[in-house]
Amino acid sequence: MLDTLTHELDTVPDFDRFATVDEVHDALTRLADAHPGVASLRRIGTSRLGDPMLCLTVGDGPHHAVVAAGPHPNEPIGGLTVQHLATRLCTDAELRRSAGCTWHIVGCLDPDGTRLNEGWFAGPFTRAHYGRRFYRPAVDEQVEWTFPFSYKRAYFDRVLPETLALMRLIDDTRPSFLTTLHNGESGGVFYYLNRAEPALQELLKSLPARYGVPLHAGEAEHPSVKQLEQAVYLAPTMEDAYDYLEAMGQDPTEHISGAASDSYIKRYGTLGLTAEVPYWTDASADDTTPTSRIYRDLLLASAADLQATSAVLDETLRAVSADLVTGSPFIRASRCFIPMVAGNATTDRSRAGAPENDRPATVAEAASCRDLLHSVRLRFGGMLLRALEGELAVGNGTPAIRRWAGTLAETYDGWCAEAEADASRETIPIRHLVSIQYGAILAGAAHATQEARARP
Repeated sequence: MLDTLTHELDTVPDFDRFATVDEVHDALTRLADAHPGVASLRRIGTSRLGDPMLCLTVGDGPHHAVVAAGPHPNEPIGGLTVQHLATRLCTDAELRRSAGCTWHIVGCLDPDGTRLNEGWFAGPFTRAHYGRRFYRPAVDEQVEWTFPFSYKRAYFDRVLPETLALMRLIDDTRPSFLTTLHNGESGGVFYYLNRAEPALQELLKSLPARYGVPLHAGEAEHPSVKQLEQAVYLAPTMEDAYDYLEAMGQDPTEHISGAASDSYIKRYGTLGLTAEVPYWTDASADDTTPTSRIYRDLLLASAADLQATSAVLDETLRAVSADLVTGSPFIRASRCFIPMVAGNATTDRSRAGAPENDRPATVAEAASCRDLLHSVRLRFGGMLLRALEGELAVGNGTPAIRRWAGTLAETYDGWCAEAEADASRETIPIRHLVSIQYGAILAGAAHATQEARARP
């Protein structure tokens, strides 16, 4: 497997930009037209705004693998990855044979949201340019967080059309392997698996070093996430998040919507993998050297920064709410995420006092808290600015909207300057990002196929 994987990683070309929704769909369409005996294209669903959701099926192996790009619209690495995967499978019969799979490759799970990010896909790849053109849907409008969910006082059944399309594909194929192609933002590479697979974990951890990208050693995305080893986590479940928030004295129903695909596939014994690959990194991402700062104090300081950021954005949103007329996705997202930032601050304050947090923080932990603050400011400040600019663009220039748009823009420029001031931050070449994700797909599918063959 390692020899095959090494050869395949060398086939990934250079890229100077990310692919748009139309470019991904056009590429899959051309492959289907050029390889009629090998690949076929079908429509598996329709987005909320009427965009077709396309799936390319390649090969005829006995085991099924589902690979879906664009589950979150600000994560476009997967668009290039599925193009390369589909191209290699269509043009290399030995790769199809050795994989032993029928591949179902979805070009984009959220075409509507992805189009709202395409303004930064061609660069420049700075955090400021990214944040100013960033879009992330409200949680209950995200494909990956709107699978059916019922637990204790939480109940969710407002399944999106895009989510339903993926559910149908999973139900129809009962795959041995599934990956939805996410990516991170800054720091190091890390992975989610829906069950422990030690041999696969070792292979996955070896991929980033080939490109000089560190493994993540900082904070997990949520404190409820269970770590298998450095940079490898069990895929988070909403049940775990619910129990954690409940234990912290918070109301879980205020923060939880639906489940994710890696929970849904458990009914079929499917191996689920997510490779989280960042755009930017630095040497601190995997530095576990203890600092002079106590981890408890780091959490409290991070909570204070998050609370202050939420307060600035909340003040702006409250001041203009009575004047808003568009109901744009940027407004809906702002109303979701701004209070969520305050909730994250509450969680950090609550957990800071735990006895195990009376220890030195590591360099990586301090760096990931700093990165989180930059991310929150630039993501959610950028979306709120886009919301206000949208109001102005349709002629809704009330005094309140004009005033607060100007004030927030000035604050946002300061946040951008702080984020860009870190000279150690490096932009990872896009080819390296695609290669790591591509390698993870091949490794995961091969591992799942071997397991399936071994079953009686």
